[in-house]
Amino acid sequence: MEHIDAYWRAANYLSVGQIYLLDNPLLAEPLRPEHIKPRLLGHWGTTPGLNFCFAHLNRVIKERDQDMIYIAGPGHGGPAAVAHAWLEGTYTERYPDITQDVQGMRALFRQFSFPGGIPSHVAPETPGSIHEGGELGYALAHAYGAAFDNPDLVVACVIGDGEAETGPLAASWHSNKFLDRRRDGVVLPILHLNGYKIANPTILARIPHDELTKLMEGYGYRPHLVGPDHEEMAATLDVCWDEMAAYKAGDAPRLPMIILRTPKGWTGPKEVDGKPVEGTWRAHQVPLAAVRDNPAHLAMLEEWMRSYRPEELFGSDGRPVPALTGTVPEGPLRMSANPHANGGELLEPLRLPDFRKYAVEVKAPAAQLTEPTRVLGTFLRDVIAANPSTFRLMGPDETASNRLQAVFEVTDRAWDAELLPTDENLGAGGRVMEVLSEHLCQGWLEGYLLTGRHGLFNCYEAFIHIVDAMFNQHAKWLETAQKIPWRRPVASLTYLLSSHVWRQDHNGFSHQDPGFLDVVVNKKASVVRVYLPPDANTLLSVADHCLRSRDYVNVIVAGKQPVLDLFTMDEAIAHNTRGLGILPWASTDDGSDPDVVLACAGDVPTQETLAAAALLREHLPQLKVRVINVVDLMRLQPPSEHPHGMPDAEFDTLFTVDKPIIFDFHGYPSLIHQLAYRRNGHANLHVRGYKEEGTTTTPFDMAMLNDIDRYHLVMDVIDRVPGLGSKAAHLRQRMSDARLRARAYTREHGEDPGEISSWTWPATFSS
Repeated sequence: MEHIDAYWRAANYLSVGQIYLLDNPLLAEPLRPEHIKPRLLGHWGTTPGLNFCFAHLNRVIKERDQDMIYIAGPGHGGPAAVAHAWLEGTYTERYPDITQDVQGMRALFRQFSFPGGIPSHVAPETPGSIHEGGELGYALAHAYGAAFDNPDLVVACVIGDGEAETGPLAASWHSNKFLDRRRDGVVLPILHLNGYKIANPTILARIPHDELTKLMEGYGYRPHLVGPDHEEMAATLDVCWDEMAAYKAGDAPRLPMIILRTPKGWTGPKEVDGKPVEGTWRAHQVPLAAVRDNPAHLAMLEEWMRSYRPEELFGSDGRPVPALTGTVPEGPLRMSANPHANGGELLEPLRLPDFRKYAVEVKAPAAQLTEPTRVLGTFLRDVIAANPSTFRLMGPDETASNRLQAVFEVTDRAWDAELLPTDENLGAGGRVMEVLSEHLCQGWLEGYLLTGRHGLFNCYEAFIHIVDAMFNQHAKWLETAQKIPWRRPVASLTYLLSSHVWRQDHNGFSHQDPGFLDVVVNKKASVVRVYLPPDANTLLSVADHCLRSRDYVNVIVAGKQPVLDLFTMDEAIAHNTRGLGILPWASTDDGSDPDVVLACAGDVPTQETLAAAALLREHLPQLKVRVINVVDLMRLQPPSEHPHGMPDAEFDTLFTVDKPIIFDFHGYPSLIHQLAYRRNGHANLHVRGYKEEGTTTTPFDMAMLNDIDRYHLVMDVIDRVPGLGSKAAHLRQRMSDARLRARAYTREHGEDPGEISSWTWPATFSS
């Protein structure tokens, strides 16, 4: 207990030093204003509780030879994680200039929340971390994601009582129903109740003990209450480890969890300027805010830091004394050095079947229809079979709805709760994880990927917005991690968005939103990729590419409803490799300049563009039309903006610099303008896309509501190609009338006219 207490005091001392000190790290002389940072940034309130947990978990690791990582839910307690890594020696191994001596301690203090230094949160720069914690709510989901398929791993997850008030965290308690005690590791939740958020009390700290205990029991845990006491914490951890062993052996139905009560800002100033601090919300960030200018505050800071008795903890050279280093586990058992917290070190390539084997036979372009995601499901089925412990498919109750149900031929949905005779495809060890919370799916997958495995997240397009902020956090993590040499690349996070805006005609307006693409493309080009494969074969090729990639967020938008098959597999691979290209069989400009360019991205816009091209060929045979399909959306940007960007000369060759470009797009029109605004022909670019017009209606009526339909595209061509105008007035009127007839038909029959719903490319044109 003395050694644990010494480690805790040392971590607290180092944490306070990071918040306050520029110099004089060992207090070798009285503190002076010039020793203090000009800007005091950081969060003290949760930090001593985190340090308390780290000190005790180290004892368990060392005594039991336990493989363990931590998740710091209150990630703003960054000083604790940095202090922990420095005491364990990992920080110096990762950053040799931050040595384990007085100069290294000075550098450690100086860099924290300082220009050119490190963030105040538990960021990618912090060894041992996979969870930033700046945005609260995701700690427990990340912890369970890390535990899946890691049977010997314990994930200690400290959950702040402020974080516990969030919806994602409240749902995350149910993750225990998805653990397989044979194949998965275990999570030890530590609910840290210090009573306050930034300025308000926390709910779980104010409800009665028995009510909180019953809440945790209702979630399926065996709760243990611990106060701010070393002996009590140590004894409780030993009980928890025995209970976890019993759970793994099948002798106990529940996993343990700890409810830890400590004062906010524990061991810090009890009162400042006549107002209570320790145990109140005032301890949340910087308890002494005027240290440089207020001699009384400066004296209080020195008294505070000396209360940890640094002379007992560090030698005159600043090195931790043997009583501290003796409590530290060895090598990779150190939580700050555990390879699971740098998952790229453990990552093995997926064993992927040859996606070409699943190709749809295409004898003529646009002559038949296939459900792309149903075809993809057969590929994913065999990916799961070939990778039974390193690949999981996540989704909010939509795997079958998104036509991926072939996967259930080789696996169940993960489920460790009650089973009924009427249940199908449920069982322990299932590789498909479905829960009606996009937050949990995202959090599980992030934790799974960051600890060295692979996966795919399939979701209805409109509701992926629920995890916009989680995507932001993960993208920022990847962007930062790419710049850190010791962070090894991890498998990309790949979204498959189906049941998309143009085929949510049956569910209506609430289910119609393609705006996730706008969120994604605003992130750094080094991180994001967006693909809109127009048919089954391009989808297979794109999916194979994305599952092989590293350190990206990939977004694939693909429909589950029947769409036209456009490419043989060889053609699909070539088209995807280019990222965009001319469809020669749909174009009439070969050997000459086009009069107009019809561009498209997305399966339904592509179908409507092809139908418009056929109408133009039929009614304006003299018009030279070039049809371009875009799969890789980032090709529209210049190379200076994105690695996939197309050089201006090539872009100008394809799209021209002086001809009208009618672009039919899956998403919001402004996104295409955002990507292409620097191009020479941008002034000629006219984009059709979703414009917030939707309802429960037919697929073609949805297209007409937003003016992406074939008839409106023909009208756009007539309006924008110089010289057509009045010459094509009769055709323009016929197109307008065709729209009216189609709408009237839907109102009378409740479905689209057969010539639209069953349209294929005219065989006479193919010949």
